[in-house]
Amino acid sequence: MSWIQISIDTTKDDAQTVEDCLFSAGAQTVTLTDAADQPILEPAPDETPVWNRVVVTGLYSSEHVKKELVDEINACLTTQLTHASYQCSTQILEDKNWTRAWMEHFHAMQFGDRLWVCPLHLEPPKADAINLRLDPGLAFGTGTHPTTALCLRWLDENITTQNNILDYGCGSGILAIAACMLGASHADGVDIDPQALTATHNNAETNFINDKIQTFLPNDFQKYTKDTTASYDVVVANILSGPLAELAPLLASHTRINGHIVLSGILKEQAKSILKTYCKFFTMDKPRVEDDWVLLHGTKKSNVP
Repeated sequence: MSWIQISIDTTKDDAQTVEDCLFSAGAQTVTLTDAADQPILEPAPDETPVWNRVVVTGLYSSEHVKKELVDEINACLTTQLTHASYQCSTQILEDKNWTRAWMEHFHAMQFGDRLWVCPLHLEPPKADAINLRLDPGLAFGTGTHPTTALCLRWLDENITTQNNILDYGCGSGILAIAACMLGASHADGVDIDPQALTATHNNAETNFINDKIQTFLPNDFQKYTKDTTASYDVVVANILSGPLAELAPLLASHTRINGHIVLSGILKEQAKSILKTYCKFFTMDKPRVEDDWVLLHGTKKSNVP
């Protein structure tokens, strides 16, 4: 079965009206994507941000007649958007497993001297390397984004057999898993999304290290650390700058004296503010930069609890 995809390039103010018109014409799904490569980071609580220029796309079964469908949508838009212009395009999509089709473009990647991240559907290019096998369909982080890549390279350079690690905001578990495969004895992962914890364990099992990893929701982690006073040689957090600033006292409290803090998910223009926050607890190094993103590393001061 094929599908008819109809995309409307419009403005933020008109996106909801366009979405309503697509649904009224029988769309099975409607998605909104950025039309102009505009970054939106850290929305305020209860806020749903939308780009200034938006492509609103409806997907229709092939039972529809394309010309009639386009005419119906145009009639709705002409009535509802008398004050604005828009652009409409159509495409016929052949039926396939769209949720996993992008895997065809996900290839093995090397991070540092030792570590490779390899999709499950491909053989590792270097059999004697440390090959972290990952299912992109399960991942909340695959190494393709600069923030993850920066963290993986740091782990490759610095993790030894003596390290244990806290991965706060673990997502797919890629950083915790990489650390254990590189020699860390144990890793704890924390995430607000239960599906992330499931993905972490699935990926850990794939890489035969599930016995080295345990995961927690934030409230459960607080209870666990209250009882155990857990502290770590390495604390890594690859999340947005706002939460990083709020979490500074918590992450510092779980870092051992002379232990390492590794922070990413930070844009270059946000680095100065985050450095200032963490300098209270850590001796911070010069930022590492990739594209518009940075990694910050620091060592826990001896005069901080």
